[in-house]
Amino acid sequence: MDGGLGSLTLQAVADAASVTKGGLLHHFPSKQALIEAVFTDLLGKLDEEIGRLMSEDPVEQGRFTRAYIDAFFQVTRDGAKSPWAALSISCMTDARLRALWSDWMRERLARHAATDDRPALKLARYAADGIWLANLTEADGIPADELADLRDHLRSLTK
Repeated sequence: MDGGLGSLTLQAVADAASVTKGGLLHHFPSKQALIEAVFTDLLGKLDEEIGRLMSEDPVEQGRFTRAYIDAFFQVTRDGAKSPWAALSISCMTDARLRALWSDWMRERLARHAATDDRPALKLARYAADGIWLANLTEADGIPADELADLRDHLRSLTK
């Protein structure tokens, strides 16, 4: 998908999936419904990864934030090749994707309020988001060693 989500066509998706366009439309009545389904699936995968990372972290205070940072730095290493790339950029302009993200994040923050509701943790999560976006928009991305240093610094804010 070289042209981003704007250039995505249902016919191209149907061809890539080796199904008819009618078969695709049976499951996804519009391009927007397909995009939202893919975004929801990616949120589920992100949620699973954050859950896995949290289960490996013995320190309760800030556990969600550390897992969030680690999950986003995993995605950040993939840069523009990540399935998150086009969808996340589209989140800025697509109100429905933005609402899906906001609902997901609001629910996670409510779930982890007892351990992750400090200003320093919020700043660390916002910084992780910004680093991810910067890595996507920089021509060659942020060098891996610099990403590792940034990740470590953000994690240090969670303790």
